[in-house]
Order: sequence, then structure tokens, then C-alpha cells
Amino acid sequence: MIYRFIVYGLLGWGLEIFWTGLGSAVRGDVRLSAGTYLWMFPIYGLAIFMEPLHDRVRAWPWLLRGLLWILVIWTIEYVTGSLIRLMTGLSPWDYTGATRWQIDGLIRLDMAPLWFATGLMFERVHDFLVTRLRV
Repeated sequence: MIYRFIVYGLLGWGLEIFWTGLGSAVRGDVRLSAGTYLWMFPIYGLAIFMEPLHDRVRAWPWLLRGLLWILVIWTIEYVTGSLIRLMTGLSPWDYTGATRWQIDGLIRLDMAPLWFATGLMFERVHDFLVTRLRV
């Protein structure tokens, strides 16, 4: 279980660095600066608790599963951001003013397609870890 937690944490970090680097490219930053927060490793590691849900919805059509992952990921993002904000006074990410599609600065509704794809990718990673690597 700890190995999968670590894999999800590292994978999340990598995806976030890749995504923020792409954002830099779009904004014309030839350095392709990218970043993440140390807080994100355990947050992405929480994907391990999504595995039982994946097992339960495995037979659902991919469209419904993708929509479910959006809701689950937004919930995790909102709850963890709120908890960190409660503990420290601010959230590592703050979408306030970044877009009109944000809620409390903690989630962005316009990120739905990204979370849709990420959730479906998570399913494949979960299956690979369990069936191929047996971790």
C-alpha cells in the first residue's frame, strides 16, 4: 500500500510539473518554468483511497467514470485546500482572480477536462500497479 501511495504522489508531482511547464510555454516563457508544492505529494498520494471506488465502478461506461473522477478530485482538492488554509492561514494554490470559474480559490471548474483525463489515467495506473507490479 505504501508503494502505491508513493507512486501516486510522485506521478501527481510529475503531472503537475509537466502541466505548469506547458502553461509557461503557452505564456511565452522559453524557460518552461514549472513547479508544484511539497503539500501536493501526500495529496496526490491520497489517490490510493480512490482504488476501492475504481474497483466498484469499473464496469461503468468511461464517460460516467470520467465525470465521477472530476467530482472526486474536486472534492479532494477543495477539502485538502481548506484544511491547509485552516492550519496555515492560506492554501498553497489560490485560484482567486485567476478565472471566473473558480470556487473559493480552491477549485477551478475549467479544469474539468484535465481531471476527467487524469481520473481515467489513474484507473490504468491502478490496474498496472496491482496486476503487473503486484504492489
